[in-house]
Amino acid sequence: MTDQYVVDLREADETRGAAVGGKGAHLGALSRIEGTRVPDGFCVTTDAFRRAMADVPLIAERLDELARLTPDDREAVRTLSARIRRTIEETAVPGDIAAAVTGALARFGEQAPYAVRSSATAEDLPTASFAGQQDTYLNIAGPAAVLRHISRCWASMFTERAVIYRQQNGIDHRTVRMAVVVQQMVFPHASGVLFTADPVTGNRKVATVDAGLGLGEALVSGLVNPDVFRVRGGEVVTRTIAAKERAVHALPAGGTGEVAVDPQQRERPALTDAQAVRLVALGRRIEAHFGRPQDIEWCLVDDGFRIVQSRPITTLFPVPARETGDEENHVYVSVGHQQMMTDPMKPLGLSMWQLTALVPMLDAGGRLFVDVTGRLASPASRDGLLDVMGKGDPLVRDALETVLAHDGFVPSLPDTAPATPPSTDVPAPIATDPAVVTELIERSRASVAALERDIRTRTGPALFDFLLEEAFEEHRRTLGDPLSMQAIMAGLDATWWLNERLLEWLGEKNAADTLTLSAPDNITSEMGLALLDVADVIRSRPEALAFLRNIEHGQDATFLVDLEKVAGGAEAREAIEAYLDRYGMRCVGEIDITRPRWRERPATLVPVILDNVRNFAPGAAERRFEQGLRKARQKEQDVLSRLRALPDGDRKADETRRMIDRVRTFIGYREYPKYGIISRYFVYKQALMAEAGRLVRAGVLPEKEDVFHLTFQELHEAVRTNRVDEQLIRRRKEEFRSYQALTTPRVLTSDGEAHSGAYRRDDVPAGALTGLPVSAGTVEGRARVILDMAEADLEAGDILVTTFTDPSWSPLFVGIAGLVTEVGGLMTHGAVIAREYGLPAVVGVEQATRLIRDGQRIRVHGRDGYVEILP
Repeated sequence: MTDQYVVDLREADETRGAAVGGKGAHLGALSRIEGTRVPDGFCVTTDAFRRAMADVPLIAERLDELARLTPDDREAVRTLSARIRRTIEETAVPGDIAAAVTGALARFGEQAPYAVRSSATAEDLPTASFAGQQDTYLNIAGPAAVLRHISRCWASMFTERAVIYRQQNGIDHRTVRMAVVVQQMVFPHASGVLFTADPVTGNRKVATVDAGLGLGEALVSGLVNPDVFRVRGGEVVTRTIAAKERAVHALPAGGTGEVAVDPQQRERPALTDAQAVRLVALGRRIEAHFGRPQDIEWCLVDDGFRIVQSRPITTLFPVPARETGDEENHVYVSVGHQQMMTDPMKPLGLSMWQLTALVPMLDAGGRLFVDVTGRLASPASRDGLLDVMGKGDPLVRDALETVLAHDGFVPSLPDTAPATPPSTDVPAPIATDPAVVTELIERSRASVAALERDIRTRTGPALFDFLLEEAFEEHRRTLGDPLSMQAIMAGLDATWWLNERLLEWLGEKNAADTLTLSAPDNITSEMGLALLDVADVIRSRPEALAFLRNIEHGQDATFLVDLEKVAGGAEAREAIEAYLDRYGMRCVGEIDITRPRWRERPATLVPVILDNVRNFAPGAAERRFEQGLRKARQKEQDVLSRLRALPDGDRKADETRRMIDRVRTFIGYREYPKYGIISRYFVYKQALMAEAGRLVRAGVLPEKEDVFHLTFQELHEAVRTNRVDEQLIRRRKEEFRSYQALTTPRVLTSDGEAHSGAYRRDDVPAGALTGLPVSAGTVEGRARVILDMAEADLEAGDILVTTFTDPSWSPLFVGIAGLVTEVGGLMTHGAVIAREYGLPAVVGVEQATRLIRDGQRIRVHGRDGYVEILP
């Protein structure tokens, strides 16, 4: 039974989603899975919807009006969507469609009861679940009633919740079509939902069954609490049986209604354990067919299960792919939490980081992870790993310890005796010598200069060969330079030594925060101060300043040229260009090569420059540096004086002075290797974008930025063959949009469990937000919740609240009084620069940008690690 307007459900499948919608396609596919029973029926196609909409008065104008609204225009969305729904419902179903539907009903039973269910083309996609966004009507009997409810399904595409959901997911209202599924009604003893992965923990090996008596409407509407069965390995591991006072059943006159449950049935489970296990086995077959965890609606009829829907669970964080046959347990740690970039990365960015990293990295959900299972399994390396992770981010350590507490998940391997005696050649400790840092910086500069020189003559496949065989090898060699590693660790070890000893000897928390102020050779703090110098140039040139105040976003390509045309503009442009020459390779989320660099979008810096002009007097950069230097020297004198007054004080003071010298020599260099990496990345990007431009000119790609959705290897192949899989790029774009809604876990297991860790502290006041203390001091001020650096509008005394900060945020640090982030650790970039500028800072505050409202007054306790929200 197939025509333009009606398709038999058994003839629908995933290939016909454009005609039968997401629900229809899934139901058709379900009907083909062995052992899966789906109620018979048919689909009213999207052609019918398109034909019917052509008769709806003013529909095109209404959709244009709707497209101009945003999700924040709730009242306007509510009013306009209600008007559209009413107009659709009042428009008669065209005669040819009505005839096709009536003919289909005659085949299944004209007066039989049916379920009439919406099936939008954007529904139940692998990357977006539209569960509950449109309507379903149960127990509908007779052609007139079925046709009336088909119209209601069409109209339900414009419910307020459906409209806002599409707006939030970037789906054009005009591109979505509505099919309608008409199925024979079943009258179940019990019904509910099966999740083939635990929707709370994400564990793919644990299935959860929610079950209730009668129709599933009672569960969906929240009328009753479900029985909950958790099934793992073919057995029920936990069950919770709810009291059942009400249920929803089909009514003789049509529709559904609430009925009281027989008192003898109220305490009985809706399913037996055996039935729950059998249902999960069926769910596993369905999951295997669709290739991902499923949210399955089921009914129990005469001890047989009917499946009435299956959709992907889109809220689960994906699990890194494993080699075929690998059934071992794995534990993965987020790279983004170490690199201060937890946003998803595009495929080119992911693959470039993987190719240039020193350790293997796996991707999932647009993020990178490192497999630490082996290090956790060995007692010899486990403690070291936990110690390093804990110093960087205690939440990562707690998450790992939570996984280790799961008996048997990470096997404990015995430590084996070394085959040969340990070497006695311990490397000599690096000398406290500024010349070491000078040499390392010069090595890095020379390496980048050589890359810029050598890459100029490479194009086409030869470019990719050069990158793989030479540039990336040099990249990794520079990154793993033993002397560089020693210099970084010397600064970190000295910091930890000072904090531990001065707490022990003097009772001072985080004393190194002040002792490291204005440390030399810190490229990231210099970057923030240098933009103050740019502001000085612009402040003294009124016409250039007025020009910058009037530019709008999107003028990146022209504003510097236009700036030069006003009085003082040439000097202003020269100052900005000089800044970009040194720092233009940086940007927010800079580990992703696909992110636009400041050199590519220099207007990003304009709001920060204007804030600096407004909030600072001339010469602020030099004064800030000198002020920090004075504080550090005063702190050093104070600490040494107090130590000498202690028993054995001269020894303690001498050791401390040596460590202060050591930390000030090396701690600034901590930021330079990242600067070198990002400098190289910008060189790579310029070369790859030149290849993208050639593909566009050859008609292979419509836009250069499309290459961001290819891996490095795929781009290499595209350049070699002059061919690109356009469907692959479209799919990757959809996947990337879906990844943006996911929250990156700090730790992820191969079972799919996501762990973010918790603070185990009892020294935080009630109502305060707990975090990690990374820069001492207490400050009170206005919270500015900023998610995009380009949208910053800061006043003196403001406290920056954001998800994460990488080095590109440093220019904002000079103008704020404190810092709160959701992600971060003691030695991550935001913490280092906060200490460098003397800003009280608390990082790792879960959901800070949601719990703190923009404009609220807050108090940041940078020494004790918590944030108070003030009345």
